Amino acid sequence: MYYVYVLNSKTKKYIYVGLTNNLKRRIHQHQTGREKTTRPYRPFEVLKVETFSDRIQARQREKYLKSGIGKEYLKKLL
Repeated sequence: MYYVYVLNSKTKKYIYVGLTNNLKRRIHQHQTGREKTTRPYRPFEVLKVETFSDRIQARQREKYLKSGIGKEYLKKLL
């Protein structure tokens, strides 16, 4: 299984979209500052998680959510 996840910073205006096959491990990495790109925006809340059976579908969804129209959709979820 592959997961597309959306994290929202609790302290700053920042939304992160990612893709993984181990959701628990990946979110823990973000929360503990092990990821350089998201370290300054900690802590996070999980805004959305979507599950996919293959990586190709998950990657397509991730790319959509990272696009301009995808970011607008995510802002409406806040």
